[in-house]
Amino acid sequence: MTNAVIVDVVRVASGKGKPGGALSGTHPVELLAHVLRSLVERNGIDPAQVDDVIGGCVNQAAEQSLNISRTALLAAGFPESVPATTIDRQCGSSQQAAHFAAQGVIAGAYDMVIACGVESMSRVPMGTSSMGKDTQGPSLRARYPEGLVNQGISAELISAKWKFDRDALDAFSAQSHQRAAAAIAAGNFDREIVPIEVTNAAGEQVQHTVDETVRAATTAEGLAGLKPSFYTDDYAARFPEAQWIITPGNSSPLTDGASAALIMSEEMANKLGLTPRARFHSFSVAGDDPMFMLTAPIPATQKVLAKAGLSIDDIDAYEVNEAFAPVPLAWAHEFGADPAKLNPWGGAIALGHALGSSGTRLLSTLVNFLEASGGRYGLQTMCEGAGMANATIIERL
Repeated sequence: MTNAVIVDVVRVASGKGKPGGALSGTHPVELLAHVLRSLVERNGIDPAQVDDVIGGCVNQAAEQSLNISRTALLAAGFPESVPATTIDRQCGSSQQAAHFAAQGVIAGAYDMVIACGVESMSRVPMGTSSMGKDTQGPSLRARYPEGLVNQGISAELISAKWKFDRDALDAFSAQSHQRAAAAIAAGNFDREIVPIEVTNAAGEQVQHTVDETVRAATTAEGLAGLKPSFYTDDYAARFPEAQWIITPGNSSPLTDGASAALIMSEEMANKLGLTPRARFHSFSVAGDDPMFMLTAPIPATQKVLAKAGLSIDDIDAYEVNEAFAPVPLAWAHEFGADPAKLNPWGGAIALGHALGSSGTRLLSTLVNFLEASGGRYGLQTMCEGAGMANATIIERL
């Protein structure tokens, strides 16, 4: 079977996803074009040899509309002959892009492909693409007559079901910031972050190189003072089991970002004299209860481990997206996972969650961590809107 290998994977440092954030003055096309161009320059490839560019983006509206992946590759100077598509599997969009890219290589459809993702939450806020319209329709509402809920309520329901209290969520969240801050201080992200020139609040051109969403001084005690984000009287009456412990401090922040992975067949890498860093081992995608919405990483991980013929103890690092603190905590509880292997350089609560970019962002960190630690297998999984998840196992080469 043809091996699909990762030759390189890069990202920009995160920016706060609101006006005034480090990347808010940069058009999302430019963010994505920058990481595409960086892959070409770092690896000395001829972009004409790229068979396809598959990009993830969640809010495909306004500045992110009309197939931003194609727009970005043209902006990056790629030949007009290179095609692209933009996909939406919610928060797992660029992880799904990596799946499609690698699976295309394994199937023989591609020799070289780029998987990528972008989200400018400062310029295209969450919900923009719905234009204020009903996105469900009468049949879905008939199936769930009490009404589906937003992800924050789902996080509350997960906390109640797995009996996590506020202290556990805040301690995990503070640890995410502490781990990310330590990783930054040690230079662990230097290989994956490509500097980008941005205009700061003073109107000056500066190089953005450090994740803006990480707060090194964060403590659980400090987070304890934050108020719940999703409490309403109506929800409290509907869900008496909820503790109302989800706050801005134990949730991922709104974030701007872009990331990209250069994926090809092992034969193509050898032909070009490139050294693969990892190979794709196994894939899965799963659906779960859309009311709980964020629990699908559990069945997705069960599926991918079964396909791989591996146990959780065989995995050297797990990147489980921290959309909200109870998501990785519930996942770890179900698998008896080693806490030291879970998001060891911090997760999205600290590093940010730029929706369409997060999948390949996690992949960049996972590849680099395996190389730094000497680990062999890494597992990545991502909760997604409407109760879905992708899971990926890679093997360091």
